[in-house]
Amino acid sequence: MKKKPEKILPISEETSVKAGKLESLIKLSNDIRKSERRLPISFNEFLYLASTNMECVFRDIFQLFHDMVNYYVPEGIDDYNDKESIGYVKYDLQNLFVKDCDSPFFGDRLFANRFMNLVAGFRKGTQGHNIFLFEGPPGSGKSTFLNILLQKLEDYAKTNEGTTYKLYWKLDIEQLGGLPIFDVEPLFYANRDYSRQEKQKTSTMGTARHPGRYIEFSCPNHDHPILIIPKSYRRQFLDELIPDSEFKSRLFSEKQYEWVFRDVPCNICNSVYKSLLDATGDPLKVYDMVYARKNFFSRQLGEGISVFSPGDQVINEPISNPTLQNWINLLFRNDDVNFTFSHLAKTNNGLYALMDIKENNVERLKKLHGIISDGVHKVYLAEEYIKTLFLGLINPDDKKHYEYTPSFKDRIITVNVPYILDYNTEVAIYKNKFGSGIENMFLPRVLENFAKIIIASRLDSNSQSMKKWIPNPEKYKKYNDKGLLLLKMGIYTGRVPSWLTDDDLKKFDRQTRKMVIGDSDNEGRKGFSGRQSLIVFDKFLSKYGQNAKILTMDTLSNFFKNKEYGYDIPIPDGFIDSLVNLYDFNVLQEVKEAIYHYNKKRISRDIQNYLFAVNYETGETKKCDYTGDTIIITEDYLKDFEAIFLGTTGRAEERKIFRESVRSEYVRKTLYKEIRLENKAITDTAQFNAMFEKYKGNLRENALAPFSNNENFRRAIQDFGSVSFRTYDNRLRRDVSRLLGQLQKKFNYTEDGARQVSIYVLDKDLAKKY
Repeated sequence: MKKKPEKILPISEETSVKAGKLESLIKLSNDIRKSERRLPISFNEFLYLASTNMECVFRDIFQLFHDMVNYYVPEGIDDYNDKESIGYVKYDLQNLFVKDCDSPFFGDRLFANRFMNLVAGFRKGTQGHNIFLFEGPPGSGKSTFLNILLQKLEDYAKTNEGTTYKLYWKLDIEQLGGLPIFDVEPLFYANRDYSRQEKQKTSTMGTARHPGRYIEFSCPNHDHPILIIPKSYRRQFLDELIPDSEFKSRLFSEKQYEWVFRDVPCNICNSVYKSLLDATGDPLKVYDMVYARKNFFSRQLGEGISVFSPGDQVINEPISNPTLQNWINLLFRNDDVNFTFSHLAKTNNGLYALMDIKENNVERLKKLHGIISDGVHKVYLAEEYIKTLFLGLINPDDKKHYEYTPSFKDRIITVNVPYILDYNTEVAIYKNKFGSGIENMFLPRVLENFAKIIIASRLDSNSQSMKKWIPNPEKYKKYNDKGLLLLKMGIYTGRVPSWLTDDDLKKFDRQTRKMVIGDSDNEGRKGFSGRQSLIVFDKFLSKYGQNAKILTMDTLSNFFKNKEYGYDIPIPDGFIDSLVNLYDFNVLQEVKEAIYHYNKKRISRDIQNYLFAVNYETGETKKCDYTGDTIIITEDYLKDFEAIFLGTTGRAEERKIFRESVRSEYVRKTLYKEIRLENKAITDTAQFNAMFEKYKGNLRENALAPFSNNENFRRAIQDFGSVSFRTYDNRLRRDVSRLLGQLQKKFNYTEDGARQVSIYVLDKDLAKKY
């Protein structure tokens, strides 16, 4: 086969293509330069930044981590005022753990509060000598959580908001008298006991190309540039440097900034500073060689972030740079600067993470004990100060490696990462795994109910907190399970259900809320794991999602009752039946709301007439001052109106009390104060508006009554959308059309779903049940 000749572009077209490629390359180059370029700035430029952008410049790793989290997570929303709040805040973790993440992590409200409370402490300066272990059972998403945190820290450090600086040296060879390049061997070996191999190695280094005018290197310990100002002068220097008195007051008094005045530079930078001062005799000349460079965080390179898996080899050997060591020794004509540091220096002012406390990570954890406690360890004869954010992941069974060592246990702060306990978050995981379109496969509420069954296996069904709050759960058997798990699930999402009695709502005070939320600290460690939950959901979809038009509550209930999910994991006794009861109650309210229709003018007229008539004796005929209607005031007239508020079975005594109460409020407050003194229309008074809402609510409650045993109504729902639907009378067609239309509009049903749930409510006679 002949090879096709390459297409030869016309000169203008070829030039255009090349120009297009060049333009794209230039744009890429500019973008990379903006985000990746880390040219050092002079110490003077750094001090200008320190005086104008103080909050950003004066940060250690704990403050940086705090700011990173709050950069991605907006301020939370509390459901209660300051007096009643227990600090159970609604946080949006999407930007931190979901957005731009290949494998997102979904944390529920309970975990979000634990995590954000931990992070808040990082800005208080109290967490420096601890290691933070995120503890959870296998399959709870710990590894995903930590991997995302590390990646977001890398990303944040590249932004302007996340920029921090470290010391950078630019040693001026000419100013320091030049480099005696030909005196390598005698000078380099002075006062050192080198083996023959080391002499051969360093001799080769010594004959390397001259470094130019400058010897440049970053502080391997990532020291903050301000630390190069001697401790004894630092406070006075910053007092003169920073003009902002408010920040300066915080800098000098708050614990989070103590490191600014306490910490010292690493032994390498300290030695370089002293050697320069000896060589120049002038501190200003020394500071001319001090620069600042943006910190670079890279998990891949182990720079600023180091992550160790259990199988990774333990590193004990110090790190050195023989070539740089050689130049420095030649420059200062001595070996006072020992350019040697440990691998821990790579994460000083950075983050050190252990992925599971097993195998080699057990040894690593034990070796960190002294460093975490004291913040210092030895590298040969020199002390190396370490301030690192130490994180780790741990399974409950692995706590044995430290829990019997009290001194170490005190340095470990554990944060629970249990299985998800919020059904909304569990649903979000399903949507992420199987696609957001799965929601359209279920009737409303059914997908959430799948998640509730999974979560029920993870909760404590014998909660003492719930028993103390509600000693007699039997009164809620129509809406709840005997262990009150459904109630607890609602509270964990931040929602208190409407069916609680007023007495129980009053008892749900600050102390009770704190007690109930506190249960979550010991839950989520059993039941379906995160991975198992996805497998069960996949089985359910595979079996029923292919053929069914839409997945119903009956399908879901049978799947779990028949134990088709394939695991020997118990679901609390009676929970599924209780879940069905609650579902029935909720869909009944939806159908009532959808079919309910009221005439606002008619209700308003009825209330105004009653408020006027109740002030007269029965048997009288009066013209209402508000509506102009002529009212024949009889017992039946009053009784018919009062039945809307008291029910048709209301006793005469109840009606009398109701009538007197209405009359008293009308005369004392509505007529005398609001109408006569405040010149309000009766329809603007508090009494009228309260009665109007009650009237509407009671109409809604009984909205389904006329249709409950109406077979014609049921058939009309089934025939909706077909030719047969036209055969029904206008009023019935109007009622059915309103019902199905409102279910779609208000509760997100499809037309077919609205039809199904309406038939479900009628066939189960739910109006009678509740």
